[in-house]
Amino acid sequence: MPRATRNRNTKLSAHKRLLAGQDDDPLAGVANLFDVAMVFAVALLLALVARFQLPELLTGQDDVTVLKNPGKPNMEIIRRKGKKLEHYQMTKQTLGGEGEKLGTAYRLKTGEVVYVPEE
Repeated sequence: MPRATRNRNTKLSAHKRLLAGQDDDPLAGVANLFDVAMVFAVALLLALVARFQLPELLTGQDDVTVLKNPGKPNMEIIRRKGKKLEHYQMTKQTLGGEGEKLGTAYRLKTGEVVYVPEE
């Protein structure tokens, strides 16, 4: 009987030594998640730029115009000139005023619109 008690005490003391040897902070495993999230965000941004073939969005040298939802009521135009970013949304409001005719637009059977400038 004393021998069984001794093995049991040895097991308990080994367990206590294991627990005492580790001073773990509960947030130590979470500390690097911010770094992983930042790397993931940058990779996602680069993948989106590569997917839409718009590396001009990363440089400030070219002027870029993006047309979202063309021909639909929620159409948007995003234009970047240098460092200035402009965002236009289509409305049902009509405009009027004086001006000059610049050309003619034709809608093809395929639904495409062709603009022909006047000379």
